[in-house]
Amino acid sequence: MGAALARRTAVERLAAAATGLALLLTGCAGDGDRHRRADGTIELRFHSLAWQKESVAATKELVREWNARNPAVRVRYVQGSWDSVHDQLLTSFEGGEAPDIIHDAADDLADFAYGGRLADLRPLLSARLTADIPAASWETTTFGGDGGVYGVPFLQEPRVLIANRRLIEGSGVRIPTPERPWSWPEFRAVARELTAYMGRGRYAVAWPLREPVSVTLNLGLSAGGRLFVRDSGGKARIRFTDGDAVVPDTIHHQVNTDRTAAPDTAGTGGSDTLPGFFGGRYAMVPLGFAYRQQIAQQAPEGFAWTVLPAPAGPGGPVQGVSPQTLSIAQDTPYKKEAARFIEFLLRPPNMVRLARGDWMLPTGRAALADPALRTDRDGWAVGAALARELRAAPAPAVRGYPEWKDKVATPAYQEYYSGAIDREELAERLVEDGNLVLARYQR
Repeated sequence: MGAALARRTAVERLAAAATGLALLLTGCAGDGDRHRRADGTIELRFHSLAWQKESVAATKELVREWNARNPAVRVRYVQGSWDSVHDQLLTSFEGGEAPDIIHDAADDLADFAYGGRLADLRPLLSARLTADIPAASWETTTFGGDGGVYGVPFLQEPRVLIANRRLIEGSGVRIPTPERPWSWPEFRAVARELTAYMGRGRYAVAWPLREPVSVTLNLGLSAGGRLFVRDSGGKARIRFTDGDAVVPDTIHHQVNTDRTAAPDTAGTGGSDTLPGFFGGRYAMVPLGFAYRQQIAQQAPEGFAWTVLPAPAGPGGPVQGVSPQTLSIAQDTPYKKEAARFIEFLLRPPNMVRLARGDWMLPTGRAALADPALRTDRDGWAVGAALARELRAAPAPAVRGYPEWKDKVATPAYQEYYSGAIDREELAERLVEDGNLVLARYQR
């Protein structure tokens, strides 16, 4: 998804989808019930997007444990990719060969849910799992007028500031906490102090904004930004308010006016900023919580880093998130068996294992209370403290969101952050061009 996906040509998209379909179909039977193995047992395909070494290992180990305990219903692990998951799934759905258990993200589910591709999980999930995950998380996977639930949100990732401890402490600025984060105006002021303290050629902040939409919208919730509203008929529209402008204005001014944010990082990914961060060129990098793994593994010996909460607006450190999800294909004849596997995978001890493997936060209350996720080491405690402030991202339930993000919002935000357009043009493109896209999906 994101800008990289938007720039992909039609041929590349087709190739990615075909490759994904080949992976999904490997080993499928040609006739009869493709779920039945030669020995009569059932085999379910689990399309996993785990990619970090620790995450893949934890997920595969849980699959092995399930298979050892449930010989009559075996699960086959199929490796997918975040880079092309939407195309892979779309092709497999259209070909009638979707995986039974689907790992995805909440902001990719709406079109599949409205299109009848995913099963409504309400009659399939236990009361324990339903109660363990907060209502704010379930909102990310609830679509349609009947309130159907089309995915189990199980891992979530707040955005935090990864900071050079020595620079932050040496500058004398106030150190924010989850209970008292920086406000957005204070963040700008702190960035000016830090940049002056660091000296010429160095910057307080490096914003990696190759994919700027989720960063902007999710952080904007704390300032009252919503961007997407619904009319009396339930149709989504885009409206750009003062609250929606707080985060983009902050970034725009840091890069172009204050000169406190490095201008050459706006088109990069998070990993691209790490060499400059380790080298002292940037004091802080706003990153997803899971980036702590890379930093812990790659930081030079003796490099001191810390995790700080992201800036907040009047509503406190509220953030939007689009959790990782587990769904069940509507076409599978073994929905109850697939749901049993999901229940097993998301038992609290297992959810902790998945969270630690991905360096993310579990959605489940019981897993989040585990002491392993409350330690100060590597910033786990800061993330756990922020979990209560996480809300559904503004847009996942909006039909047409992926196209709007790729074709309208990504280039518009990128141009605003680079200084190529002003705020008036940003708002005009987001609203006018965006509503044209949404209207095609809501006729």
